[in-house]
Amino acid sequence: MIILGLCPALAVSVSLENALGMGLAATFVLVSSNCIISGIRNIVPHRIRIPCFIVVIASFVTIVELLMFSFSPQLAKQLGIFVPLIVVNCIILGRAESFASKNKILPSILDGLGMGIGFTLALSLIAVIREILGSGKILGFLLFKDYPPATLMILPPGALLTLGLLIGLINLISLRSRK
Repeated sequence: MIILGLCPALAVSVSLENALGMGLAATFVLVSSNCIISGIRNIVPHRIRIPCFIVVIASFVTIVELLMFSFSPQLAKQLGIFVPLIVVNCIILGRAESFASKNKILPSILDGLGMGIGFTLALSLIAVIREILGSGKILGFLLFKDYPPATLMILPPGALLTLGLLIGLINLISLRSRK
């Protein structure tokens, strides 16, 4: 459950800039859709709630995509198809179904904000590790002059490797804290 919705890590965590862009986009969609879904939860018939949630989420994804193309076309180009895929991200729909559809507006907004920040931090951590090891840079600034980059880290297997090592580290820390 801890890695729910981290599929974009394969593509967008190549750089910190991409990870932050995707994280902010997902956070906006989470907060906005949770707010609307919480507001309409009592008037949407139970049997059509999921299609209604998807329409609300898709509307906010469209807004994010249009804003991104208007104000940051380079980022929009780098993120490509992964911005529209926010519509089917497990985190977004999962929070709409499990939290926003059962709670009032303010708690739903705060839930969306918390989940979005957590998603952004997770993507950013993976991106920082991959960008430093894969290119020796962070946000375009060269960190190591004579550093031979590990190109594997900026390829999709690098995301899986980084994610796996981070999960292993978290599990190790968790096991040691129980003793």
